[in-house]
Amino acid sequence: MIDRVLSLLEEKRYPEVKKTFLSMHEADIAEIFDEVSDSETTLRLFRLIPKDNAAEVFSYLDADVQQRIIEALTDTELKYILDGMYLDDYVDMVEEMPANVVQRVMKNSSSKNRGLINQYLNYPEDSAGSLMTCEYVYLKKTLTVREAFTVIRNTGIDKETVYTCYVTSPERKLEGVVSVLELLLADPDKRIGDIMTTSPICVHTMDDKEDVAKMFSHYDLIALPVVDKEERLVGIITVDDAVDVLQEENTEDFELMAGMSPSEGTYLKTSVWSLAKNRILWLMILMVSAMITGSLLESYEAAISAIPLLVTFIPMLMDTGGNSGAQATTMIIRGLALDEIELKDVFRVWWKEVRVAATVGVALSAVNFLRIVIQYHSDPNCVRIALTVSLTLIATVFIAKSLGCLLPMLSKKLHLDPAVVAAPMLTTITDACSILVFFNIAIGLLGQLM
Repeated sequence: MIDRVLSLLEEKRYPEVKKTFLSMHEADIAEIFDEVSDSETTLRLFRLIPKDNAAEVFSYLDADVQQRIIEALTDTELKYILDGMYLDDYVDMVEEMPANVVQRVMKNSSSKNRGLINQYLNYPEDSAGSLMTCEYVYLKKTLTVREAFTVIRNTGIDKETVYTCYVTSPERKLEGVVSVLELLLADPDKRIGDIMTTSPICVHTMDDKEDVAKMFSHYDLIALPVVDKEERLVGIITVDDAVDVLQEENTEDFELMAGMSPSEGTYLKTSVWSLAKNRILWLMILMVSAMITGSLLESYEAAISAIPLLVTFIPMLMDTGGNSGAQATTMIIRGLALDEIELKDVFRVWWKEVRVAATVGVALSAVNFLRIVIQYHSDPNCVRIALTVSLTLIATVFIAKSLGCLLPMLSKKLHLDPAVVAAPMLTTITDACSILVFFNIAIGLLGQLM
């Protein structure tokens, strides 16, 4: 569909482009703009979007495309788009724009929206308040079901969701929630106060937005009310915003585990310089930390000179340790992120990983023992060398899996991001330990040969 629209646009068959847009979802229309680079074509394409869908499509666009369109639109066109946007999308857009563009946006915003945007921008970036929208339906508990539907019809047209309605007191304190399904099934003359759910699940404006996002999955919600310190309802967070938060957090964790600083934009729209800048610090740290392993090898130069064959097993031992630690770290970080694992579970987690390490380590060492004996059977010391490597494997796997579970939990305890330990700390410590264990066992079993 995207290729068809671009082809029609190139052939200047604008009526057909407009007709095609009528059958497309707003998110799919927004994807087309990723393939258009010049401002003139972007503006022409945007003006072909049906008027009723323009604001929704605009909210799906990337920040750089939004900026191009804002700079090209007339004040009248811009005001129409801004008035049609949901407030949470409006705030997200303003946060992404440079100062000169924000100035033009605010100039063409209604006084009500200007006040609300300034209020939302005062909340910390990682708080529930920065994520919420004030576009929700609220009811009084004294209303009948019939009267409630009248309120929903009159006010719901510009709300983010009408599936869940919030019951408030005259002081705007949250008293309960009621779903449209409950209203549809209730007697039309029944009072809202008789069918609403009291003591609803809610969050406060200063709660961490990642914790809030997890609540959607835990409680199977589509919207979550946000209250201030006086328990007054000030907004709601919808599930689509929660999904965005979790996606951002997961992306950040993956980047940290890969030894990169988190990036703001998508891969293809991030410059080479930005990608290099995000990666070089961790690469530098890993390079310097790898020198520790080199120094350790240097101290065992005599053992290596006596039995050069020992060197050939070092990469395998280090890789196995790194892979074993990464497996444990990945599972623990995931468990911590999903609240499946708590800090009080540290000994249970460690004991489980110790048993896994024993099982895995014995299996790996047995395979390696047989491989070395078969491959180097002509060497009279092959059995002792095989035993050295096998014992080192068991120790390395044990150390790696222990560190892989303990380091993320220690980071959590110290209020650091557990994902940070995955690449630099785990790899460096495991490599150093495997070298120390390997050569100390070798000296013990093969000492007379060195």
